[in-house]
Amino acid sequence: MVHQVPEDLKEALLSIPELLEKWNKLTPLARNEWICWTTIVKQDKTREEHIKRLQEQIVEGKKRPCCWPGCPHRKTKKS
Repeated sequence: MVHQVPEDLKEALLSIPELLEKWNKLTPLARNEWICWTTIVKQDKTREEHIKRLQEQIVEGKKRPCCWPGCPHRKTKKS
């Protein structure tokens, strides 16, 4: 499943030019992981915290959310 960038995340990305530049250099899979990690939470406060961490970590050079097993919506290949 490919996640769409929600408005709150889009605003966060556009607010920091360096962040947007690094975001655009991520692979589509990495961007999808960040979007899922940000949107899968249940509470607004947690979502805001994830967006803030995303901003900081991508600017620092991180490519994927730390300590997260990955998007549960991604289909796995069957042998």
